Amino acid sequence: MAGGSGTRFWPKSTRSLPKQFLNLFGEKTMIQETVHRLEGFIKPADVIVVTNDNYVSIVEKQLPETANEFVIGEPVAKNTAPCVAAAAALLHRKDPESVMVVLPADHRIGNPEKFREVLEAAVEAAVHNDSLVTIGIEPNRPETGYGYIRFDDGSKQKSGDVPVYRVKNFTEKPDSATAETFLESGDYLWNSGMFVWKTATILKAFKSYLPEVYRETEKLINSPAGKDEINSFYQACPSISIDYGIMEKADKVEVLPGDFDWNDVGSWTAVHELSQKDENGNATGNSPTSLHESSSSLVHSQSGKMIALVGVSDIALVETDDAILVVNLKKAQGVKDVVDDLKMDPEKSKFL
Repeated sequence: MAGGSGTRFWPKSTRSLPKQFLNLFGEKTMIQETVHRLEGFIKPADVIVVTNDNYVSIVEKQLPETANEFVIGEPVAKNTAPCVAAAAALLHRKDPESVMVVLPADHRIGNPEKFREVLEAAVEAAVHNDSLVTIGIEPNRPETGYGYIRFDDGSKQKSGDVPVYRVKNFTEKPDSATAETFLESGDYLWNSGMFVWKTATILKAFKSYLPEVYRETEKLINSPAGKDEINSFYQACPSISIDYGIMEKADKVEVLPGDFDWNDVGSWTAVHELSQKDENGNATGNSPTSLHESSSSLVHSQSGKMIALVGVSDIALVETDDAILVVNLKKAQGVKDVVDDLKMDPEKSKFL
C-alpha cells in the first residue's frame, strides 16, 4: 500500500514525491526497502503496488522488477478497504489459491529475518485456519498514536515457533490513561496495519461485511482490469478502512505478535530515533553542520548549506530547495497542521 501523501514529513515529503518514495535511511527508498526485505519469500514479479495514479511512473521507475499490470493507480483515495479489494481481485484472477500479504510501503523494520519468520507463520495460520490474520507489535510504552489489538491469551496456538491468538477486539487510538492500562494488562498489541489471508477468504469477508465493495470487486475479477475498469471500481466504492469495514466485524480473526524492531516512521521524531547519532544525540546524516551546546536534534539539509545550531535541543531542522522547517521533536505530529494551513492558501500551496 503506497498511496499516502506523507504530510508529517513536509517539506522533504511533497505532493510530487511523498515519504514512501524517499530514501530517509540509506540508499534505498522506503518502498524499495519494503520489497527488498521480502526477497526469498515473495518474488518481486508477484508484488502488487497500489498507489495514487500520479505516482505510478515513480513506482515503475523505483521498482522496475514489478510487473506493470501489478501497479494499480488509484484515481481517488478511498481508504484501505478498496485498496485491498482491488489487489485481491488481481491476485485471485492470477491464482484462486493465492495467499495475500498486505504491507504498508513506509514501515521501517530492523530485523528482516525475524520479520520473514513471522510472515511465514502468518501464512501458515491463514491457510491452515482459513482465518484473517493480522500482525501485532509487542508494545514497549503506553503509545497513544497507534490502534490496539486485544488478544485471547487462552486461545494460544503455535505456527512454527510463533504464537497465534484469537482476536477479542480492536481499539482505536486511546488516551494516555487507557494506553497505560493496555500496556499493564499484557494482552494488547499495537495494530501494525499488516495482514495475511487467502484471497478467497478476504473476498468472502468482503461479500459478508462490505457487499457494496464486493459487487465492484467481482466486476474487476471478471474484467480486463485495465485503467478504465480500475477507475470505475474506485468511483463506485465507498471510502472505508479495512479495519473498520471488515477486521472489527469478522468472527475469525487471529493475531501473531511481532518483535522485529518495527517502526511506522510516522514523524520526524521517528527519523531522529532511527538515525545514527553522535555522542550528544544529534543526527545530521551527510549534512554539513556546526553544533555548539546542542543536543538530541535532527538536521537534514538538501541543498548542502552549512547548518549551525547553538544552544538548542530536541529540534528538527529540515531544509529543502524552497522551504525550511524547524520543529520541536516532541511536537512533530503538528507538521500536518502546517500542511493543512498551506493547503488553504493558494499562494502558499505551491510549497507543498
